[in-house]
Amino acid sequence: MGPGDRERRSPDEQGLSDLAAGYRKASPYMAASTALVASVGLFTWAGIWVDGRVGTKVPWFTILGAVLGMTGGFISFFRTVLGKRK
Repeated sequence: MGPGDRERRSPDEQGLSDLAAGYRKASPYMAASTALVASVGLFTWAGIWVDGRVGTKVPWFTILGAVLGMTGGFISFFRTVLGKRK
């Protein structure tokens, strides 16, 4: 048998409960997913606002805002997620 999870913890994780250690490991991924949702929502809202100010009949700025938010959000998300594996 190998060492348990408590013996494998790094020095800065000593004394943490299993739940706290799990949250510490998951926090970068939770932050990345929150940033993804926030960027899509913010850029879509900005597109809706610009469409309202300009008065377009077809919501081009809303579509553009959603696409920009998704693109930027996914790039940031994957950089964070794939960067943590190294």
